[in-house]
Amino acid sequence: MVLKAFFPTCCASADSGLLVGRWVPEQNSAVVLAVVHFPFIPIQVKELLAQVQQASGVGVAVLGTWCHRRQEPEESLGHFLEGLGAIFSHEPWLQLCRERGSKFWSCKATHRQVPTSPSAPGEDQVMLIFYDQRKVLLSQLHPPTALPDHQAGDATASTRGLAAVFDTVARSEALFRSDRFDEGLVRLSHWQSEGVEASILVELAKQASGPVCLLMAYLLSLISAASTCRVFKLWPLSFICSKLSTCEQLRHRLEQLTFIFSTQKAENASQLMRKANTLVSVLLDVALGLTLLSWLHGKDRIGQLADALVPVADWVAEELQHLLQWLMGAPAGLKMNRALDQVLGRFFLYHIHLWISYIHLMSPFIERILWHMGLSACLGLTVALSILSDIIALLTFHIYCFYVYGARLYCLKICGLSSLWRLFRGKKWNVLRQRVDSCSYDLDQLFIGTLLFTILVFLLPTTALYYLVFTLLRLLVVTVQGLIHLLVDLINSLPLYALGLRLCRPYRLSAGVKFQVLEHEAGRPLRLLMQINPLPYNRVVHTYRLPSCGCHPKHSWGSLCRKLFFGELIYPWRQRGDKQD
Repeated sequence: MVLKAFFPTCCASADSGLLVGRWVPEQNSAVVLAVVHFPFIPIQVKELLAQVQQASGVGVAVLGTWCHRRQEPEESLGHFLEGLGAIFSHEPWLQLCRERGSKFWSCKATHRQVPTSPSAPGEDQVMLIFYDQRKVLLSQLHPPTALPDHQAGDATASTRGLAAVFDTVARSEALFRSDRFDEGLVRLSHWQSEGVEASILVELAKQASGPVCLLMAYLLSLISAASTCRVFKLWPLSFICSKLSTCEQLRHRLEQLTFIFSTQKAENASQLMRKANTLVSVLLDVALGLTLLSWLHGKDRIGQLADALVPVADWVAEELQHLLQWLMGAPAGLKMNRALDQVLGRFFLYHIHLWISYIHLMSPFIERILWHMGLSACLGLTVALSILSDIIALLTFHIYCFYVYGARLYCLKICGLSSLWRLFRGKKWNVLRQRVDSCSYDLDQLFIGTLLFTILVFLLPTTALYYLVFTLLRLLVVTVQGLIHLLVDLINSLPLYALGLRLCRPYRLSAGVKFQVLEHEAGRPLRLLMQINPLPYNRVVHTYRLPSCGCHPKHSWGSLCRKLFFGELIYPWRQRGDKQD
């Protein structure tokens, strides 16, 4: 039977002693965690292992002996190490030895109990697997992606065995807190035996994080209580807040800050990674917002934007007037209904006149409004982009009104034509049963239906042309707003901390391991080197993607074309659960 022994590379040059680790019977594996050096008292070693087991919950025990033959006088040390098996009884008992002055190793796993069957060997074959203890301790093993059925069983078994190794090293952190500078009675060799990694800044940050989190959590709770006041739930305010992207982004930012400064400790590594990703995302967002704020307030750029905003609005209104005058004539040589064309054209021209008057009425206050809106960039670039989206929606409100008028009129005619078409076929729509039933009509009903059908058919091209033009303008505005919201969602949901770990320390996010053969000779144990495979970037984004506002539903191309063909309104800001008109 083959026994797998995972041995840390940091202990390869350690002095002789005892192998301390965990035995995994399901995988027939031994995970070596440290080497206990001479001199030691067995009862003190057992007390140390009991303390580590109580602190970590890992069944740490003495697995065997380690002999590093560096000099000639150490030849007799092997016989002494073999006798330690009577004090620290473990089945099987490992005996690892590194030959003097060579790269060869000898590995044995002996059973002191009498085999149950005569054919059972007294020793097991040992496969020695070296691993980097620090990388395995800091790494987080991720489950593999979906595999075919014929590979799923093998992948699950191998992943379970690797997870046991990673989990053993991660939970045994209490064993690695001692180094050679400690005055303890038991000396250990592990990845931190030359000195425990620590930082004064990190320790100060840990001490200061508690009071800061308590203070910020209290302030955020006050803000949350103020935002849930009954005044904001009244109809005008609640309706406006549900339609503005800025309110949605501010609500999402409040949730992010509440999660970051929560006093509850992270339950697992995934929640800790999510909190770190959220913190880095907010810090980057605020840094970009402060950069934008400094750019806006430098060289009087806000005044330049305010001076350019009114001429741009006048230019857009003038182009719309030219477009309506073109539609009121003979656009592209099409024969339009003259009366309906004049009524619709003058109706829309009057709306443009009202819009120009509104812009010029607000022009003295535009610079001050932009100045106050620019200050909101200190809350983050996403807040500034949300305000920009709302400004675009307000500046193009007349285009939205034109689109709604044209869509309603076009939808009314399409519904009338479909209803009259069913009248010609002797059908009607049953509202109660939601189906088309047969129906008999008299001569007067058929005559009136024919007249109405003829009128709607001849008026449809004029209405459809106005609907087509204003729908294209509306889709242009929706596309610009969609790009802005896409950038906001990208900043909110991108796991920047996880991507930084993948770039700087790939071993922190592990997708599995690979083995490199170090020695494979007859009569010698097979020696392998376990190396960590980093998680691909696409899986990092997919695994650690942060939740975003999610208030902008994504229509499929089929549903979008169907809505446009039947004249249904498109509300890109409505949530998925809202009722569509």
